[in-house]
Amino acid sequence: MTPPGPTTPTNGSTTHWVLTIVCADRPGIVHAVSGAIVESGGNITESQQFSSDDTGTFFMRLQVQSAVDRAAFELHLAPVVARYGMDLTLDVVGRPMRTLVLVSTAAHCLNDLLFRERAGQLPLEMPLVLSNHPQLSGLAEFYGVPFESRAVTSPEQKAEFEARVLDAVAEFDIELVVLARYMQILSPELCDALAGRAINIHHSFLPGFKGANPYRQAHARGVKLIGATAHFVTSDLDEGPIIEQNVVRVDHSRTPAELMAIGQDEESRTLTQAVTWFAEHRVLRDGARTIIFK
Repeated sequence: MTPPGPTTPTNGSTTHWVLTIVCADRPGIVHAVSGAIVESGGNITESQQFSSDDTGTFFMRLQVQSAVDRAAFELHLAPVVARYGMDLTLDVVGRPMRTLVLVSTAAHCLNDLLFRERAGQLPLEMPLVLSNHPQLSGLAEFYGVPFESRAVTSPEQKAEFEARVLDAVAEFDIELVVLARYMQILSPELCDALAGRAINIHHSFLPGFKGANPYRQAHARGVKLIGATAHFVTSDLDEGPIIEQNVVRVDHSRTPAELMAIGQDEESRTLTQAVTWFAEHRVLRDGARTIIFK
């Protein structure tokens, strides 16, 4: 799928494109791609590649400056794409990715995303924040982002909420859905509809603590490491391909409140990094894991 973008060069006389390529690994791919780019008059400014021994799949990410428009560039690439059966995406470097954010009552992840988007540190366009609680409406309003809340206390309400998610995805041409501490389990049907374009964040402990107040449980067990994991959403709860993880060491002197504050910082940092990489087309799926071109 090729994201929407300019059809004529921008930034003066050239456009800076980002390409990602996924296909079965075989000899000659890099040579063929590079040759097509050169023939189009393009200049490769960044190139990364990886061959997966696990799946026999080839992955590549390039940034290319070119004076030709999208149609001409795609025309030069088309024979190579067909020859190798490539799944190719083509986008403009830095184009804001249209993102829907789902939240509940915790503000830390949403605040970090909104702040960094406003500061120009995150290439996102957020047309809507959806929540199953009204508490974060003021935060979204502060950043000028529309906010909707709908209670989810019954199966019927859950179905209505998820229908609104899909409506918003279609209405705003959403490319990424971020679960920024949205404390509801998505239905298998919604997981399937958002496959490969929904990212979740959750705390990570060793051992793992489930249920209410995991930080108090962690304190009671004397944990020494607190972390966070950002991953793609799948119907297997918290088992989707991992995009980013971070960890920080703690000791017995930390109170449950301090552990929570540390954990929330890690959650915010980890989610924002995963979202940034996704928006920059640096995340490619290789079965149950991800390839990250940093």
